[in-house]
This record gives sequence, C-alpha cells and structure tokens, in this order.
Amino acid sequence: MATNRTFTMIKPDAVQENHIGGILHMIEEGGFRIVSLKKVRLTPERAGKFYEVHKERPFYNDLVNYMSSGPIVAAILEKENAVADFRTLIGATNPAQAAEGTIRKKYAKSIEANAVHGSDSDENAQIEGDFYFSADEQF
Repeated sequence: MATNRTFTMIKPDAVQENHIGGILHMIEEGGFRIVSLKKVRLTPERAGKFYEVHKERPFYNDLVNYMSSGPIVAAILEKENAVADFRTLIGATNPAQAAEGTIRKKYAKSIEANAVHGSDSDENAQIEGDFYFSADEQF
C-alpha cells in the first residue's frame, strides 16, 4: 500500500549553486508539505553508509566523494501518492531527458550532479527518512 510520505535531499551541487529556495518552492508548488527539513554535511563514512546498496558498483567511490563534498538538505515530504508524484516532479536522472517543468530540467547540471535525490519506493522512503531524521524529528 502506498504511503503519503517520501524522502528527498538537495545534493551538494544544487546547495552550492544556491538553489535550495527554488527547489523547495517547486516542491511546495507541487502540492507537497515539508514535514521535516535539515541542512547537514555528510562525512565520507556516513555517505558511504547511505549509499551502501551501491557498494559493488564502479561509481560508488565517486558518489561517496561527491555526496560528502558539501552540505546537503534532507527533507521528508508529505502528499497523497508521495513517492510516485515526487519522482514525476524531479524528472529523469539525466537532465537532458527530463521533462520541462521538472526540478532536474531546471536545476541539474549532469547525470551525476542531478540536483536532487528522490526515494524510489515507499520502503526506501521510510529507510532513507529514518537515516536522516530521528522519530521525534518526523512531525
């Protein structure tokens, strides 16, 4: 059964480029309520833990280095059909293939520096949200 929450993070490239406000505006305009929000800087160890599922992939070390290169903004979002609707709002991983009006079309620089992360399932949304927020931070 679909839940009404998803997890996102604004990645280091978009934070560095001062796109936090614009991205959060698009999220709210998309009908999402921001339940929890925080700006953090991941250590390489913490980034490695978050992306542990990709540990055997050739891009893992580059991903960990990138995600620990600067602050990120983590958020839990709420809306009916949250995971699927947010995946639509962010657009394709490759910004050149992302639909007009999506976050990645507007803010991403490349497949690697694609501005935002969005959970790909209800189960992962819960796991990823719990990774960044304790129970008392999830309003």
